[in-house]
Amino acid sequence: MSIEIEVLNGDASWPLVKPLYDAVWPPEVVAGLPWAGITFAHADLRVLVQDDSGEVLCHVGIYRRLVKWNGQNVNVAGIGGVLTRADMRNRGLATVGLNAAIQTLRHEDSINYAVLFCAADRIPFYTARGFMPFDGDVYAEQPEQGRIRFDTLSALVHDVKRTAPTRGTIDLCGLPW
Repeated sequence: MSIEIEVLNGDASWPLVKPLYDAVWPPEVVAGLPWAGITFAHADLRVLVQDDSGEVLCHVGIYRRLVKWNGQNVNVAGIGGVLTRADMRNRGLATVGLNAAIQTLRHEDSINYAVLFCAADRIPFYTARGFMPFDGDVYAEQPEQGRIRFDTLSALVHDVKRTAPTRGTIDLCGLPW
């Protein structure tokens, strides 16, 4: 099997990705997850790993944001919505997608570092791919609550243009991803 990697506009590519989201995270599964009920941002870009027929096997969302780290404005990229079709897992597709996302950010040359949120059981997967735990506080916006401490998922960071901080306070200045 051959694969294709595409980096597409987030909103325009949503119809290609929605079937994968529905398959991996159907409403009855999401309802039982710690992040059920959280409103997430929409991806600015999407890395799609597709088979030779164009079916999406894996997705990685990229979210560009001006955040505050310890009160200073910093351009970061969020990495989120990492998912792989169940029958295609453990074949390195998520690694390919993550690498393509980080490479895309490095080519842009405007992103200082990347931030990713994941469940605690996924931390070893991401640290094996260059992400580092962020030991600090993260704040985000939620429509009904305003600014909240976002600790439902673990924060990890990845160097892009600069060395990512592993401590301090990050204010996402918007929805989480």
